[in-house]
Parts: sequence; C-alpha cells; structure tokens
Amino acid sequence: MGKLFGTDGVRGIANTDLTCDLAFKIGQAGAYVLAKRFNSKPRIAVGKDTRISGDMLESALIAGFCSVGANSIKLGVIPTPAVAYLTRLYKADAGVVISASHNSMEYNGIKFFNAQGYKLSDDIEAEIEDLILNDKLKDIPKAIGEDVGKVVREESGIVDYVRYARSTVNCDLSGLKVAVDCANGATYQVAGRALAKLGASLVVINNFPDGTNINEKCGSTHLEQLQGIVTGTNSDIGIAFDGDGDRMLAVDEKGNVVDGDQIMAICAYEMMKENRLANNAVVATVMSNLGLTLAGKKHGFNVYQTAVGDRYVLEQMLRTGEKIGGEQSGHIIFLDYNTTGDGLISALQLLAIMKKTGKKLSELCEVMTVLPQCMKSVRVDNTKKAMLASDKDIQSKIEETDEKLVGRGRVLVRASGTEPVIRVMIEGNDQEEIKTYVDEIAALIETRLS
Repeated sequence: MGKLFGTDGVRGIANTDLTCDLAFKIGQAGAYVLAKRFNSKPRIAVGKDTRISGDMLESALIAGFCSVGANSIKLGVIPTPAVAYLTRLYKADAGVVISASHNSMEYNGIKFFNAQGYKLSDDIEAEIEDLILNDKLKDIPKAIGEDVGKVVREESGIVDYVRYARSTVNCDLSGLKVAVDCANGATYQVAGRALAKLGASLVVINNFPDGTNINEKCGSTHLEQLQGIVTGTNSDIGIAFDGDGDRMLAVDEKGNVVDGDQIMAICAYEMMKENRLANNAVVATVMSNLGLTLAGKKHGFNVYQTAVGDRYVLEQMLRTGEKIGGEQSGHIIFLDYNTTGDGLISALQLLAIMKKTGKKLSELCEVMTVLPQCMKSVRVDNTKKAMLASDKDIQSKIEETDEKLVGRGRVLVRASGTEPVIRVMIEGNDQEEIKTYVDEIAALIETRLS
C-alpha cells in the first residue's frame, strides 16, 4: 500500500489531510499518467457523494485535470458504482469518485477507476504517488492556450444508471412494500426512482442531504431507525445504503438485520439452483461469518476467502472466474452487472429473489445460520497501525486467545485500510465469552498503540 493510496483510494479529513492543494496535485498527476498511457488527451468522468466538501475538492481535482490538458465529464452527485458503469458507457478513459463512503461527513476521498470500471492498478497508483511525493509535478508540461482541458456537465447520468440497474432483474416488484434508507448520501436520487419504476411500494427515509448529514445515525452503519420503520409500517423489507451507494444491508419483515454474508448466501443459493453460479462458488473475506462457509457446505457451493477489502475480493473473482463476492459490510460485487460493489443492484437481486420465490426475507435467511461474532474498533494514529504485527504483547495475547477457542471459534485482528482504526473480531459459540476476549484485546491495543 502506498503512502497516499490506501485500499480504497486517497482518504482523510477534508481540508486537513485531503486538502485542495493535494486534490489539485492528484488531478495533475493522475491525468498526466493517464495521458502517457493512452498517448492522447484523456477524458475523465467525475462523480461525488453529498458531502459539503465535495464541491471544493471536485473543483480542485478538475482544475488539476484541465491544467495538464485532460477533459472532464461532471456527473454530479451519483453513487460510486454508477461512476464505474458510466465510465464504460460514455467511453471515458477513467472515472473518479469523490467520496469517503461510510465515513462521517468531515472525511472525504478520491478514488480512480480505469476505462473498464475497475480500480487503478498498483503500478499506476505508484506512478501517481511518485510524481506528487517526490515533487516531480513541476517538471511535467502544463497545458497552454487551446490545449487547456475542457469541462462538460453530463445531465443524463442518473437516468442512464437507473435504466441499467433496472435491466439487471427480469421481474416487477409490485406487491412488495420496501422501506429505503438513503443515508442522506449518493443514492438519494436513484434508489427510490429505480424501485418505484419496478412497481414496489416505497417508504423512503434520509433522502434529504444537506452536505453535513451523510451517514449521520442512518444508512447501513446505523440500522436502528430503519428497523423501526420496517416494523412500524409493516414493510416486507428494509434496504439501507451507505453514503456512496456501494454497500447495502437489509432488514427483514420482523426487524432483524440481514448482513452482507447472509445476502450473499441467499443470492448464491438461488444462482446455484438456476445454474448461474460460476465455479459453484462465492468469494468472501476472512472477516465473513463462519456460517457462510457452513451454509456452502450444506447446500453445495464453495466459499473462497481473501484478505479484507473489496479490491482483494475482485482480484480473486477476476483471476478464477467467480461471479459473486463481497463483504459482511454489504459491499457485494455481482460481476455480471458491474465491476465494483453496487448497493442498488444488490438490493434489486435480493428483491427479485423474494418476488420470484414468494418467500419472506426471514424465510430466505434460513439458508445460513449466523454464528455469534463480536467486533470492536480501536482508534489509533495511522502511523502506529503498522506496529500491530510487531508488538509482542499484543501478538502474545492474540495467540493465547486463539488457543482458548481452538475448534470452536477464531480471532482476527487487523488494521483498517480506510480508517485510523484497528479492528478486533472474535467468532465463537458463546457470545459473552467472545465479548470478554474482544474487550481484553482491544484494551491492550489501546494501551500499547493509542
């Protein structure tokens, strides 16, 4: 992982870590590297979520593009997966999303897609970083006169994306009452429109973003409000997106949370029955619940595990040919339909299964038994996250706990690639026991590294 690019682009607190100056430099370096690769003037599609800092960073980033001669297509507020799709549809040379996903509003980020809608390769990111971190931007040629880049506003992006998302299911959703939480984020214009056009009856909440309320006690990271709405309105299902729309979690008709592992199990099982499950397998991460693997063994499909991060899930899928993969957080990739996690498409696949089978979501969830899990995030300075692996006291505590759970649980401690936190996750058959172990390890990490 580079010094600027994490597992999901460049992120930080806007105007502190991610400044306008840095955004401008990322624009210059990114456009210059792309121009060299294509040997032409690149066209770059740019989208953003609803954060108040989005306009500021968008202006700086696009100014960087234009200063080295690249043209920009402004998509406005639109989900991350829509940018991946529209980059391909509009035949742009790259796409960029300005978003910090599920993080709180003071954060923001910049993430690139290549012309095929996949994240940039490590070598391209490294070349961009080298130009910025080693002060080489002063040596690259700047555009002058008619060579300065142009900016166009694409007004049909939302319509084109909604039309495409709807095309991924071949049934209408009439008869289903769906509660939708847009997290005051990038799905606020697309989710309700897509579901309504497919005939669903809707109850939509948190669809009035003001720039500061994105993810604020709502969306896929705060499901309590949606749970109450589902049971209070007798909805068949609740759908919750995160701030940039690449994640989706659900709530069943009884108000129970349905996470990404369960959604993958439901979808994989149906795909298998329809002979659409490539390699008869799902790709998950080491953070996925053991119940997903057990469900696969019971019903006849395999579950392959990767390191944490949708980048690694996608790499495995592209390498070995699986068509569905994702994370417990609800970041699910349906590779037949998009090149990245897509909350709206994930929701539509789940709703289509409900409609086709006639089953309630709680019934569909019976395909998988969720084992108790406990997780805690410990905030640490980004510069200290790397010390996790070398701290003997912490590693000794982890090994000791692992030994206590042999045969009936597991311990996973890892540094986040997108936030200044270390996550402690323990899985087992006794909720109180694993909570105690999580608290002990988290307390030690806080003492040693915070």
